Amino acid sequence: MKQLLITALLLCVAAGAKAQDFSDVEIGVTPLRGGIFMLSGAGGNVGVSAGDDGLLIIDDDYAPVIDKIRAALDGIAPDTPVNYVINTHFHGDHTGGNGHFHADDGAAIVAHENVRVRLLSDEAISPDALPTITYENGVRVYFNNDTLTVDHLPGHTDGDSVVYFTKANVLHTGDLLFNGRFPYVDFASGGSVRQMIASLDHLATLIDDNTQVIPGHGPLADRASLLRAAAMMRETLGIVQARISEGASLDAIIAAGVPEKFAQWSWRFIDNDKWLRTLYTELTDANPK
Repeated sequence: MKQLLITALLLCVAAGAKAQDFSDVEIGVTPLRGGIFMLSGAGGNVGVSAGDDGLLIIDDDYAPVIDKIRAALDGIAPDTPVNYVINTHFHGDHTGGNGHFHADDGAAIVAHENVRVRLLSDEAISPDALPTITYENGVRVYFNNDTLTVDHLPGHTDGDSVVYFTKANVLHTGDLLFNGRFPYVDFASGGSVRQMIASLDHLATLIDDNTQVIPGHGPLADRASLLRAAAMMRETLGIVQARISEGASLDAIIAAGVPEKFAQWSWRFIDNDKWLRTLYTELTDANPK
């Protein structure tokens, strides 16, 4: 059952990416503190640091929108090459521009070792798209008069990283946070709902109420957003656990739905039914992979 659910979801992801029309995508640019910006496009949100040292970006969206990402970067810092790309994980909506920025700008691509391992396993990935600097636990980057702490915090996959600008007090969570949305948990790549909750709880202890939070998906967030997401996951996981303990089948759990207060977390990729399937998968296998 677990493998069938994972396979079905991965097929949906692949089909959706191939069918998606990127021609009408517009890149939103949100200025934050300390020369930092959030770019919102077709895939994951992109973090940008612009200053005297040049450009550093966190994730780089889908490959078909790279020209639009480049235009947005030129609007921030004209004719400035990208020095560093930090990948929060390996999914194509966050790494699609790796090859472009490495080949054209000479950017160093920084990521957790598991990101390189996952990308290497995909024959469609160009060598230019592979991380050139990897780490196990984390790394510090000194850039544009700030110190970026990059820490490995799994949950969405086994290669997730978060990036914190210590001076500007800005955090990029990658896909540990889908702000106001049910998250996608990639079991096939080491993801876990329980680990995602633990990672969000940990992050909430490291930041404060003034921290600007760039989520993997969704609008600009804050510490309260992290806490809401963790609370939603914890409560819905408990509800599904109780239903399983009562002998309910997956179909019955889906029919019962989620509490009304969480209905608005449903979105085009992870709706109520898919979220309940995710929770069921987590709870009916001792170590989902």
